[in-house]
Amino acid sequence: MQIPQHPSIPTPAGHYSPIVEHAGTLYVSGQLPIHPETKVTPEGIESQVLQALENVERLLQAAGTDRASLVQVRIYVTDVSFWPLVNEVYARFMGEHRPARIVVPCGSLNHGCLVEIEAVAATGTST
Repeated sequence: MQIPQHPSIPTPAGHYSPIVEHAGTLYVSGQLPIHPETKVTPEGIESQVLQALENVERLLQAAGTDRASLVQVRIYVTDVSFWPLVNEVYARFMGEHRPARIVVPCGSLNHGCLVEIEAVAATGTST
């Protein structure tokens, strides 16, 4: 197991690694929709989904790849009624790329966020 190191990878507040590489696979820890530099959480589910996806991609880029390498995405939402908006933003962000995905309705998330996204990606598969 290796932990990619890059200045753009934030230091986590808890006992975990934001991204881990093992046997050609990258595991991205759950990303909240908090901007990594400003620490601001945008308002609304659509903006939060986009920010969380951008946070996932930022970690992938720091590890030398991008969203095209995603093989699975798990999206946690605080309310299942958000699903249509989540799907719309997700589809725009992914374009033609269609990794396996699950949307999980859950209770409240840390910092009052509406969404959290974790992912699995293959290494060396970049656009």
